[in-house]
Amino acid sequence: MQRRLLALGALLCLLAALGLAVWTAVEQFPRGISVLACLLVSALAARHALYARGLVWRAAVLIAVLALAGAVALAVLEGRPGADAAVVVLFAASLLCARLAFRVHVRLPPAAAPQRPVLFFNPKSGGGKAERFALADEAAARGIQAIELQKGADLGELVRAAVRDGADALAMAGGDGSQAIVAAIAAENDLPYACIPAGTRNHFALDLGVDRDDVVGALDAFSEGGERRVDLAEVNGGVFVNNVSLGVYAEAVQRDDYRGAKLRTLAATAAGEERAPVELHWQRGGQTESGAIVLVSNNSYRLGRPLASGTRPRLDSGTLGVAVIGTSGGEGPPGSGGATDRWTAKRFEVQASSPVPAGIDGEAVMLEPPLRFQTMPGALRVRIATAHPGASPSALIPDTLRDTIAALARYAFGRARRARAEPGPRP
Repeated sequence: MQRRLLALGALLCLLAALGLAVWTAVEQFPRGISVLACLLVSALAARHALYARGLVWRAAVLIAVLALAGAVALAVLEGRPGADAAVVVLFAASLLCARLAFRVHVRLPPAAAPQRPVLFFNPKSGGGKAERFALADEAAARGIQAIELQKGADLGELVRAAVRDGADALAMAGGDGSQAIVAAIAAENDLPYACIPAGTRNHFALDLGVDRDDVVGALDAFSEGGERRVDLAEVNGGVFVNNVSLGVYAEAVQRDDYRGAKLRTLAATAAGEERAPVELHWQRGGQTESGAIVLVSNNSYRLGRPLASGTRPRLDSGTLGVAVIGTSGGEGPPGSGGATDRWTAKRFEVQASSPVPAGIDGEAVMLEPPLRFQTMPGALRVRIATAHPGASPSALIPDTLRDTIAALARYAFGRARRARAEPGPRP
């Protein structure tokens, strides 16, 4: 019933927003149309700024800001900004209701509790979440040995030593880079693994279906959790759980000031005209292609969508997701265009004339070409607490707007039935 009401609310808010936008455009002509046009131009320019570089990027950002300022100025000068604000609020309410309507909870197959589980935790990750939530004490209360990662310690060696000493399950509380190290060793030894969301962003936890707001509850994955298998991926023998970025972001994370000012550093890197072009090339369909920015992910991301954008609906498709911004066919200069391209593959190889700066799960590294990516299907046994979702927030969301509205209509007016996502084929 709750899902039905939320779906109905999403549809009603969307219809009300569209109706009010049309009424404003007609009744307050020409100002109404001018405001809507400015908002549309601002949105389009902001979207184009994501795919542009140098002067084009600066121009797109400037247009987006000026168009948005123009919409606000027109609404205020007319003295009746209420209708325009109401349109924005109704659209936002529609998105919120839709997001809640598509919430998912999966009942994973139960799994026997391990006898000697070990938790590794970084006390500094996520602003000190491990210490703030007393993770070591909470783990001990659940029969889980907790090992603190000291400054300068080799996490991989600590994990391998624990496995040699008889650990039969592994968990990591820290950033996604640390999660990848522990997950890789768990996969090597076919041991169950639990992702404890004690990092800053916890992207891997989100796509696994771990509640990022329940750090302590994630420990229950070993005592009362279910298990599923998910994919890992690797580049030049190194395992990653989220993605590897090549291009602007990868160059930005190499800078010393990135940690303290991420957005400013990214903007400066993207707009820097003194920066040499990124020379990345690969073969696809018998043709040589190149691009300015490349993102290779462990399964495909949902990108450019109003709902759950930036998440992966599945982590068990057995494929890599490849997204390229600034593509060019043939042997032209990389990034000469503003086009984007996306596809999936089981393997992907990138050629370059020199070492390539890369961001692997957010960590800055230099990779020697060629860069060889491949998926590791079903490599990792993941344990997730029963109380947590158990699937990505986008697992139930259709890819297109039309299909999303149709799904909301089925929830609102069709036969009431439990919506669920299963590990495996997309629902």
